[in-house]
Amino acid sequence: MPLPWLRAFVRLSLLAGALLLGACGEEEQAQQVAPPPAVMVASVEQQDVTPSVTFNGRIEAVDTVDLRARVEGFIEQRRFKEGDDVKAGELLFMLEKAPYEAEIKKIQGQITAAKGTLRLAQIEVDRREKLVKRKLVAQAELDQAEAKHVQALGELQRLRAILERAKLDLGYTDITAPIDGKISRSPFSVGDFVTPSSDPLATIVSQDPMYVSFPVSARQLLEVRRTAETRGRNPRAVAVKVRLPDGSTYGETGTINFVDVQADPTTDTVTVRATIPNPQQILVAAQLVGVIVEQERPEQALVIPQAAIAVDQAGPYVLVVNKESKAEQRRIRTGSPQGSGITVTEGLRKGEQVIVEGLQKVRPGQVVAASEAKP
Repeated sequence: MPLPWLRAFVRLSLLAGALLLGACGEEEQAQQVAPPPAVMVASVEQQDVTPSVTFNGRIEAVDTVDLRARVEGFIEQRRFKEGDDVKAGELLFMLEKAPYEAEIKKIQGQITAAKGTLRLAQIEVDRREKLVKRKLVAQAELDQAEAKHVQALGELQRLRAILERAKLDLGYTDITAPIDGKISRSPFSVGDFVTPSSDPLATIVSQDPMYVSFPVSARQLLEVRRTAETRGRNPRAVAVKVRLPDGSTYGETGTINFVDVQADPTTDTVTVRATIPNPQQILVAAQLVGVIVEQERPEQALVIPQAAIAVDQAGPYVLVVNKESKAEQRRIRTGSPQGSGITVTEGLRKGEQVIVEGLQKVRPGQVVAASEAKP
């Protein structure tokens, strides 16, 4: 290879290497000059909060009574409008009375006759006693007279008992409301024949107060009891609120009055029941509702915006901006929602700053330009 050509090739190679090194230096310089990502942060605050837990529940009537005929007969009157409120003692149905009134008169006649028989038997006993004293008749005749007297007395007592039962049957022709409540539709009309084995004439459902029942996992129930024991308070000292199907919160507050004595073996849940006022009859029996159980007294807790929380396969975490302005990943344990915020029970300290905007453009360990988010 000629020497001049070789020298030219070397010069070109050196020039290309110099250009390449210059380009790399410019790239590194550009990376060093790039500003840190801008993020919005919020401080971890300590607030008075009311811890709460939400369940799915169902409204139940305190009392539900099926009206049934206790005697047979034709319905003569139906004295209510279906769906109306009724009061205890209010007359609702009236069955025909004539057959029962006639039966009472018949028994009363039999009682009158039985009284005559008893009187005659007493007279016979008195007569036999005198004759026995004068030794004009044998003692056996007196014994026989006394036995007839006892029989007559027993018959009178039997008839009086039958009369009492007949009067009860007559009273059963008037069917009244045993409780206050709202009455359902009736499948029977005036003129229908009913018996004690007939279907219910109607159903009365009490309206105020109501029950709300909801299942609580055995684990949650155990945690509540242990926490209550630690803090020296009654585990039932909670406020029970209801979320209606339209998402609104019902205006009345209930109290727990019953915790089931055994768990459901298929779901490992325990049924808890609360009593809640229903003066406006907004709650309806068998209605599906949300149940919010809150502590009666607020307590101090750490609160952060829900927007600060990210979730991966390991669970929830936040990015904390430390004193070196670097993003630090922190695993947390959350509690109950508080509006747009949420309580944090583990992983954070009061006053620390968490990223609420710009999470997507930050990785742990990266320097960030943080500014305080507006409330």
